[in-house]
Formats: sequence, C-alpha cells, structure tokens
Amino acid sequence: MTITLPTINLGSSDTLIFILVGLIAGILASTSVGGRRNSLFVDMIIGVIGAFFGRWIFGVFGINLGIGLIPEVIEAFVGAFVLLLVLRAVGGGFWHRPA
Repeated sequence: MTITLPTINLGSSDTLIFILVGLIAGILASTSVGGRRNSLFVDMIIGVIGAFFGRWIFGVFGINLGIGLIPEVIEAFVGAFVLLLVLRAVGGGFWHRPA
C-alpha cells in the first residue's frame, strides 16, 4: 500500500497562510476538545501539525472542499482536533501538571 502525501511548495506565500491557519486551528481545536488546556505555544504547534494531518486525511478519503481560506481552516481544524484526541487518549496530553 502506497500513501501519497500532498505536495506543498514551501517557497510560496500559500505556505505562510497554511501555517497561520494551522496556528488558529490549534487554538480552536484545543478549546473544542475541552479538558485540560496546554500552553498557547503547544496548541499552536499542534495546530500546524494538525493542518498537515488534516490535509492528508482529506486527501486519503478523496474529500475536496474547494479552494479558499475557509476550506483550509476546516481541514486544519479537523486535523488538529483528531490529533489532539489521539494525543490525549494515548498519553493524557504532553505532560501531567501537578494538581
């Protein structure tokens, strides 16, 4: 089984927008998942990784939301949301804070 990843041109302005959308999606996903919140920096990193993950998920299932900022936000949010659920299910987050 071969998994093809979407191509991303790191030299374009679309990449900057993609990263900014990921930062926003991380904060929104962390708020949506609820429970214990991570730091703002960690939420943003999860959002950027989740944006790549969301684009991959939508590509694997052949879902095309169209072009524009709103579909990118939706993809990034879904990816960050799923990533946060997996991280919290596996390890309870990144670290355990004392109660």
